[in-house]
Parts: sequence; C-alpha cells; structure tokens
Amino acid sequence: MTLELVKASAGNATLETIKDMIPDFAKDIRLNWGSVLSPEGAPDLTPNQIFGVALATAYAVRNAYVTQALETASVGVVSDAEITAAKSAASIMAMNNIYYRFVHLAHDEDISKLPAKLRMNVIGQPGIAKADFELYSLAVSAINGCGMCIEAHTHELVKAGVSKLAIQSAIRIAAVIHAAARSIEI
Repeated sequence: MTLELVKASAGNATLETIKDMIPDFAKDIRLNWGSVLSPEGAPDLTPNQIFGVALATAYAVRNAYVTQALETASVGVVSDAEITAAKSAASIMAMNNIYYRFVHLAHDEDISKLPAKLRMNVIGQPGIAKADFELYSLAVSAINGCGMCIEAHTHELVKAGVSKLAIQSAIRIAAVIHAAARSIEI
C-alpha cells in the first residue's frame, strides 16, 4: 500500500484496512492481526475483554490508524465505561510503568521503600470489573516493558481467578497490536 493510500485510509480505518496497511515484510503480523481479535484467537477472553485490551494497547502505542480501526470495530461490543477504562489504563500505566520500572531497575533498597506519592485512584475504582481493568493494565505494562507491573497485574489476575490462558491471550493481543502499529509506521 502506498503512503498516499495509507493517508487516504486513515479517516476510514477498519480492521480490514489495517490488515491491508501492514506491509509484505510483516506478513506474519498481518496473519496474526486476523486471528488474535477473535474468541478463537484469544481463548478464555470475552469479546468485551478482547476489544478492551485491544483499545488499551492501541492507546498505548499511539498509532492513529490502529486506534481508529479498533474504536470502529469496538462499537456495539464495548461500553462507554470500558472505552474510558481502556484510556485510563493506558494513561495510568504510562506513569506507573516509568516509575515502577525505575524502582525495579535501580536496585536500591532505600528507593524501593519510599512511597510513590503518585495518585492512582483509577486502579481501585476503574468503573468496570476489576479483573478486566487488570487485563488492560497488564497488556499496556507488557508493551511498556515494566517487569514489576507485569508481575503485580499477573498476580492480581491469578488471585481473581483469571486463567493463565486468558492472561496469555491478552499479551498476544498487545504484542500483535504493537507490531502492527510499528510495521505500518516503518
């Protein structure tokens, strides 16, 4: 797809146009794009969870085409509260992943004992099911590479009874959305 065609498609981005925008050098990503956003491709996740995770990760990777396509595909699948929660997860994890990645990588016991002093109220009251918000936050944390947050969200999800297959499905969605956005930008 030429750059002109990509730009013309931006205002009308759908899941199919995103698939078409993924270059031939990334054909594996194109194939994965077609599968991970379905119940068969994301075992143990509901359609709401699939698209909630997808939206949160799209907001995190900040690709306008991918975001618009997923917002369009999410109409009638996710609620306004779930869309807001996806935006909240991308936003709060943008802060938390930097802070807690630093705490983890600094390997300084004194720093790790200091209170964060950062407001994170949305984590306690996300406006949707807590486990769903944890899935969104885990997927964004995986994209942002925060091991400490990945560990914490995985722990909370397992404690809430979410299957490890569902956790893997959320991460697979995040990985493919991130790769699709990158491939289009390349």
